[in-house]
Amino acid sequence: MRTPPNECASDPVDGPERRCILTGEHGPRAALNRLALDNAGQVWPDVRARAPGRGAWLGVDRAALEIAIAKGKLKGALARSFKSSEIVIPPDFADRLGVALRDNALNRLGLEARAGALLLGSDRIGESARAGKISMLLHAADAGEDGSRKLDQAWRVGSDKEGSDLRGQTLPVGRDPLSKALGRENAVHIGVADDRAAKRIGEALDRWLAYEGFNSAGTACENTDEGSSARSDARQTEGLIG
Repeated sequence: MRTPPNECASDPVDGPERRCILTGEHGPRAALNRLALDNAGQVWPDVRARAPGRGAWLGVDRAALEIAIAKGKLKGALARSFKSSEIVIPPDFADRLGVALRDNALNRLGLEARAGALLLGSDRIGESARAGKISMLLHAADAGEDGSRKLDQAWRVGSDKEGSDLRGQTLPVGRDPLSKALGRENAVHIGVADDRAAKRIGEALDRWLAYEGFNSAGTACENTDEGSSARSDARQTEGLIG
């Protein structure tokens, strides 16, 4: 099981753990994805872990999940977990999980925006970043390279990490979906100054990004080169589920 990408490798993992039904490895509940069955035996993503009854947990990314579905291993693992042979896996289940994780992350950003926890606008973010008041920095997929680079540098200066690889996370969605989620116009860059809000956002983003094969969300815990290439964890997990 991968180290949750929003934490330093040396940080202790708090909270309950769950076991991935495909790899058999344990990880923090916040880093795994819960699955639930409806009355007809169809499996559904339950990314907020709110569905009643017994659930099953996944700790693999999209590429590994697609392999497990194609080989029948997910159905077998679910049958053992739910103790039922009447399991129905929709053909687009991997896509459904990705959409659910994306919507959950964007909804979290929207909640934090309404609570006043987000900083928007390059000037405001840059000023706060240089003052060392930013815990998380995010960029839309279609953000200008120059603007993102300037904010990244301001964050490094304010975090006393000049010369490091600390930088904001470029999200796999553009400004239009971000603006819609936040209820604001032209949301291109996002800064988060509140540590608790950054943690809540980071947990939702990290699960989404890890599933899609991206590296971690941009937080004050400095990113490393490990796992930075897309799908690197997918290749590792593929070996686990064979």
